[in-house]
Amino acid sequence: MADQLRCYTMRSHGMVLARLHMYDWIILLLLAVIDGLLNLIEPFHRFVGKDMMTDLRYPLKGNTVPFWAVPIFGIILPWAIFFGIYFKKKNFYDLHHGILGILYSVLITAVITDAIKDGVGRPRPDFFWRCFPDGKDVYDNITTGVICHGEKSVIKEGHKSFPSGHSSWSFAGLGFLAWYLAGKITAFDRRGHVAKLCIVFLPLLTASLVAVSRVDDYWHHWQDVFTGALIGLTVASFCYLQFFPYPFDADAFWPHAYTVQLAEERNSRNANSYSVRPTEIETVNIPGRGGITLRDTLNDVESGSRS
Repeated sequence: MADQLRCYTMRSHGMVLARLHMYDWIILLLLAVIDGLLNLIEPFHRFVGKDMMTDLRYPLKGNTVPFWAVPIFGIILPWAIFFGIYFKKKNFYDLHHGILGILYSVLITAVITDAIKDGVGRPRPDFFWRCFPDGKDVYDNITTGVICHGEKSVIKEGHKSFPSGHSSWSFAGLGFLAWYLAGKITAFDRRGHVAKLCIVFLPLLTASLVAVSRVDDYWHHWQDVFTGALIGLTVASFCYLQFFPYPFDADAFWPHAYTVQLAEERNSRNANSYSVRPTEIETVNIPGRGGITLRDTLNDVESGSRS
């Protein structure tokens, strides 16, 4: 069915798909608002005692991969590929569902990640220097809990170690892209072209390097990175399969909605061809009546076949 491509452009079908998925876009905006609120509230401040500081005294460093770069890797780069295929194939179904799917993948992952961050409140590996920027540690005499005198916003961020947001966002966006590329290049067509898998694994490698940088920068423990990657990749898989077939499916190249649209158009054409049927006319001489008459031979054939 994928070889029956029609031109479904942004101009011809943009408003149609926008109205059809209006509630999906509204829910997407709602997810963005929820994630914004999760970043505003104060996370749970897990107890940090003097004896726990051994594993939390790593240097306070900057980010190798800045926060603003994650959407570029995880959203803008995949969008560029989606638009490239659209300009070549002129299939707005594919572009619309690709954009909607990856945004859902990233935002659902963001809400899950930030909700867990706020609920767990695990201190980062560099928590000591966030809590005591001058290196002079102060503890409660009874509980031995830390008495921080650092900047409030820095301390707040220090309680958001688990899971890693960089890792989950990267795997949510680039994991979706890996699924998308697998379908577009028919990676699982059973012809044994291993080079196709290299293309599929490239986005995952990029996401892995982003995740590893979080451990190298001492912003996260390895468990944070592993869990974040697992969350992102799992959500990406669900979101991709919501809009697109499995990569090994015969119609893997295009989204479900496009193949359904083709099937409906084909059924409509078939129905019209049956309802508007030409009548076959035959001239018949009738002896003894001195004239001729017209007969619908197609009806005669159909009535004969039923008898």
